[in-house]
Amino acid sequence: MAASETVTLERATSETDPLLRNLLELYVHDMSEVFPVELGSDGRFGYEKLPLYWSEPARRHAFLIKCGSRVAGFALVTRGSPASVNPAAFDVAEFFVLRAHRRAGVGRQAAFALWDGMPGHWVVRVSEANRAGIPFWSESIRAYTSGAFIETSWPGQPGDWRVFRFESRGV
Repeated sequence: MAASETVTLERATSETDPLLRNLLELYVHDMSEVFPVELGSDGRFGYEKLPLYWSEPARRHAFLIKCGSRVAGFALVTRGSPASVNPAAFDVAEFFVLRAHRRAGVGRQAAFALWDGMPGHWVVRVSEANRAGIPFWSESIRAYTSGAFIETSWPGQPGDWRVFRFESRGV
């Protein structure tokens, strides 16, 4: 990432569905190291919940992560989290940065923009098996909140999860 390139979030729409579907294939492929996912008969993983992001806009929010003018990833957010009794909490359902943009601050900047753009209570769940995800989220949330977050464990299927809870400051 060039120093002059700004990381932004762009709301995804049903018109960007094909792009998001392609990015989801890359994401699920990466996550297949963590979760037991299988290819469909068409050679694709698929993401069956994606149409809900277009039909439930009050509850589901999809964003493209841009680095300058280039697509660098995506974020999917739901209102309500399986790891929270608060129905208004925002949950980072899925978050993906293309490998070419990793370890350059793109993910952190995108996460900060996400939290700033949607003020409120946030829940970030990370599988304990996601060895790259735990330090990324822990460090990003610690930096964003200046350490004002709660970190717990949550039993789930498959395996256990690390859960981070905090309030976003908004802009």
